[in-house]
Amino acid sequence: MECPHLSSSVCIAPDSAKFPNGSPSSWCCSVCRSNKSPWVCLTCSSVHCGSYRCDDFVVNDTKLGLVQKVREHLQNLENSAFTADRHRKRKLLENSSLNSKLLKVNGSTTAICATGLRNLGNTCFMNAILQSLSNIEQFCCYFKELPAVELRNGKTAGRRTYHTRSQGDNNVSLVEEFRKTLCALWQGSQTAFSPESLFYVVWKIMPNFRGYQQQDAHEFMRYLLDHLHLELQGGFNGVSRSAILQENSTLSPSNKCCINGASTVVTAIFGGILQNEVNCLICGTESRKFDPFLDLSLDIPSQFRNKRSKNQENGPVCSLRDCLRSFTDLEELDETELYMCHKCKKKQKSTKKFWIQKLPKVLCLHLKRFHWTAYLRNKVDTYVEFPLRGLDMKCYLLEPENSGPENCLYDLAAVVVHHGSGVGSGHYTAYATHEGRWFHFNDSTVTLTDEDTVVKAKAYILFYVERQAKAGSDKL
Repeated sequence: MECPHLSSSVCIAPDSAKFPNGSPSSWCCSVCRSNKSPWVCLTCSSVHCGSYRCDDFVVNDTKLGLVQKVREHLQNLENSAFTADRHRKRKLLENSSLNSKLLKVNGSTTAICATGLRNLGNTCFMNAILQSLSNIEQFCCYFKELPAVELRNGKTAGRRTYHTRSQGDNNVSLVEEFRKTLCALWQGSQTAFSPESLFYVVWKIMPNFRGYQQQDAHEFMRYLLDHLHLELQGGFNGVSRSAILQENSTLSPSNKCCINGASTVVTAIFGGILQNEVNCLICGTESRKFDPFLDLSLDIPSQFRNKRSKNQENGPVCSLRDCLRSFTDLEELDETELYMCHKCKKKQKSTKKFWIQKLPKVLCLHLKRFHWTAYLRNKVDTYVEFPLRGLDMKCYLLEPENSGPENCLYDLAAVVVHHGSGVGSGHYTAYATHEGRWFHFNDSTVTLTDEDTVVKAKAYILFYVERQAKAGSDKL
């Protein structure tokens, strides 16, 4: 039976904001069950669709357009309320962002100048590496002091322009986008910076990282440093980048390690040299070779792999020293790694040992937390104890007597942490120290933290900076 009140003008389309019993999509016509354009009678609450299929009484408006005027008035009220609410939320967000970037130091309030990096779709692996590198002062300052790239192509000749997606495949510069990103991170003018231009260049020159799936932060770091190194070997506004590098007295040629061609700031900061000794167990022939490195990948010894937290009581805690010792100790190669002995003229059982022939200015240590099984890649979730200050590398040197004690001590600058169970999933964050304070970088969010929190982290990548001046050391 149709509602007699529907012939009057007291019918209006239901709005979930004004009718608490449900949204328009949950209302339907009592006759045809349609949920398209439902109308409710304000007298008896019956619902009709107003489509003329239900009844002959409901019309969308009167001849004078009175219902439309009601609609417009209600819409204006709703828009005003929405706008006011949006302004209120924006003001609260701005105040919250401002308050979150304030820090009390020695009784006075100062601003936290750190800037987060927006996640562009599972790009936390990139953000954690960028934030870590931005806190390697010598490395970061070199890029920030480079002049901006000028693109000269007719219309833009003589003007400084910046890379955008619309420029296509030409004029893509990883160094330039990396420079701009580093410049944006410590200006304090914004709470978060979007590295989309840099990520676009990464897509162009590093096909492995195209798409929005989770990637390995260590693998990305190696690709990034390798490509920066290669690009830096080219020309820069008519001036050789090598010449720019040599002008910097703190990066003298004696401090540089060549990897794939001429030295750059990448190899000057991160470059070290390993001596690889292999001895044939049959004839005793010894083979030595020197291998440059930008980071050291360390196994977590198998006896510690079941100890997941620092407070577990099933045996001693795994330390960074245990991982370094496992890397440098004498090792007998298994049957799948037989050494081709030039004296025996065939593959023989042998031993291998690594020595560090030259330490880098920044020692990057990668803990091998992911390993392949028969079907999948598992994560080693073992807690590894690491020092914040005074990591002593002297005992791992080939010729320790030729190095002063201060040249072998390292202080922690940044830590990358993987949260989750697998390399293709989970989340990356970073801890880094800046001007004596520790920060936690979680994509767009940057928070002040303390040393106690940092040392409890299950580190994946550790960045240690060579100590420049003598100070009290807490040796590892």
